[in-house]
Amino acid sequence: MKKIFASLALSGLLIGLSSSCVSKKKYVQAQTHIENLQQDSAALHQNVNALKADAERLMNQYEGYKQMTEDQKAALMAQLDEQSTELDQKDQALQLRAQRLRALQERLEQQQQIVNDLRKTVEDALVNFNAEDLSVEVKNGKVYVSLSDKLLFPSGSAKINAEGEKAIAKVAEVLLENPRININIMGHTDDVPINTTRFPDNWELSTARATSITRLLTDKYNVPGVRLTASGSSKYSPVAPNETKEGRAKNRRTEIILTPKLEELFKILEGNNSSGM
Repeated sequence: MKKIFASLALSGLLIGLSSSCVSKKKYVQAQTHIENLQQDSAALHQNVNALKADAERLMNQYEGYKQMTEDQKAALMAQLDEQSTELDQKDQALQLRAQRLRALQERLEQQQQIVNDLRKTVEDALVNFNAEDLSVEVKNGKVYVSLSDKLLFPSGSAKINAEGEKAIAKVAEVLLENPRININIMGHTDDVPINTTRFPDNWELSTARATSITRLLTDKYNVPGVRLTASGSSKYSPVAPNETKEGRAKNRRTEIILTPKLEELFKILEGNNSSGM
């Protein structure tokens, strides 16, 4: 009877809405509201059935427990205690892992801030140089200071010119103020072969240019050699196509790659690995 009454009430509501002078929009809204109520009722009915099933399952378990012998009950309680202890241990391990993850996240954020601050410091130090001859950017957690060969060297030479030395001096100031930074000097060339008495190929030229900057930093500006690495990449790490004059000019560069030391991050990671992460 309740269902019939509810159906009659819903039908009456729809007839009343359609026969009165309400707008079509309100009529559609009413229909939608009724459909939503019907869906909610169906969902509630499913939840009630699920609760009834859970109650029946628990009752059956309780009846089964009452029929157990005292030894069976003791064995069951011992098993439950063991499972409870295991769950507590896992919960503690999860809490410890969460703490280490938070510490790692905080350290990563601090590391990113250090890198961003370092980039800004280098940019400020080189602000008076032609922007076309250098760039400073962050990649993979490192600061890349890219200096064109036009700024640093005469064509085909590894001897640093006066303007280039001024730029290196500015970078050296930053390096000395930030001792917890490792420095990799990497030389690059375009794909035009070189073959001179001094440089038989582009490998020799790119490596010699990196070494010249490294020596200047250590000998004149007292940057500790233990922090420095010199290397050459020849033509094999281009940043632009070598088919154009402009592209080749971009590829002829020397990069000073600054990497903040990551000992604290590694310690956190080692702790996580030892805990089974």
